[in-house]
Amino acid sequence: MRPSDSQLAERLQTGFLGVIAFGLVLALLVQARFILICLVFAIILFSLTSDAISAFARLKVPNWLATTLALIAIAIGLLWTATTVVAQVNEVLSTALNYADRAQAALERLSQRWGPNVQEAINTFLGSVDFAGWMRSAAGQASNLVSASVLILTFVGFMFSERIWFPIKIERLTGDPDRARQVLATVYKIMRRVNRYLVVKAAISAVTAALIWLTFRFFGLELAGAVAMLTFILNFIPTLGSIIATVITVAIVLAQTGDPTTTLVIGSITTAVHFIIGNVFDPMLLGQTLRLSSFGIILSLAFWGAVWGISGTFLAVPIMVAVMIVCAQIPWLRPVAILLSQEGVPEAEPRHPRLRG
Repeated sequence: MRPSDSQLAERLQTGFLGVIAFGLVLALLVQARFILICLVFAIILFSLTSDAISAFARLKVPNWLATTLALIAIAIGLLWTATTVVAQVNEVLSTALNYADRAQAALERLSQRWGPNVQEAINTFLGSVDFAGWMRSAAGQASNLVSASVLILTFVGFMFSERIWFPIKIERLTGDPDRARQVLATVYKIMRRVNRYLVVKAAISAVTAALIWLTFRFFGLELAGAVAMLTFILNFIPTLGSIIATVITVAIVLAQTGDPTTTLVIGSITTAVHFIIGNVFDPMLLGQTLRLSSFGIILSLAFWGAVWGISGTFLAVPIMVAVMIVCAQIPWLRPVAILLSQEGVPEAEPRHPRLRG
């Protein structure tokens, strides 16, 4: 056999084994999705609270006390969030049933005003949408939050118990102090960038949700709290989240009022809020934090949404940040990191604006 044929056979074998490995990993991601999703959320919570514990340590607070307070805060926050989301989902579902007939009548008036072609298109669209299935799915996802919160809290507790041994384990795994420091630096870089993204995104989402809540209260509509919470949660999904939140908000307004004019006014306000915050403040505050390609974010949303569903869309950006930073440290994977980055510089730290005198 000629050397060229031998090299071709070796490359084909390597590619074939790579495809098999990718298939096995994908099957594992799908089959163990609940545990893996809880594990990723636990890692994110551990990362966020580790920064808080470090801040307390600088204030001369004992490590055991800071860790205990962090675990108590996480437990209270998770259980409160889970019960609040379940209560809001139940309220939306019960209210939606009461307003279903009013919404149907409003849609019929709109379709009659716009002509028979529009009426037929609306009826076809409504017939193709499984609203009952969406409601059952939302109720099922909400009911899983309590069990997921308990599992996440368990993971976080064990991570805190292993926190002080993590650098030692990395050093013994690598067998080289310099290599261990490089690995730890990569881990801390991922934590810093993801933490800053989550904190800034939470602030932006809170402002957006507050404006939507004020709009609902100004017009005297129900479900102001539920719509605000839904807006806050969906705003963590890049690009698609604000669109979905706007559509749901308009549908809820139309179902409550049955008035096309009021629905159009509130829909315009909601669209303006999402547009201004999403296209002005969001890029300004997050652009240097993420340093991710927009096309890469869409691909990540599509992949993790297909693998892990709704939870995958929330985790797509943090996972992509971690993948980009890790790939930047491995020479043969660095082209992937360059493609995923916005400016082709994946390892650069976010630039903080300086005040000029």
